[in-house]
Amino acid sequence: MGRFLIILGLVIVVLGLAWPIVGKLGLGRLPGDIVVERENFSFHFPIATMIVVSVVLTILINVILRLIGKL
Repeated sequence: MGRFLIILGLVIVVLGLAWPIVGKLGLGRLPGDIVVERENFSFHFPIATMIVVSVVLTILINVILRLIGKL
């Protein structure tokens, strides 16, 4: 459990450092993201972004868990 928490902490640090780069990739403005803007109302539903993030996190977590299992 201790190793998992250390690796999870490192992943969070890496994601925090990479956040400015990720912001420049255009996440949140992908084709498929729903944006409704009215006079006094704005609604954003980033469905395509959520799918991309979900796939990337799934792959990342599987790789981490396989590496932990080999230790």
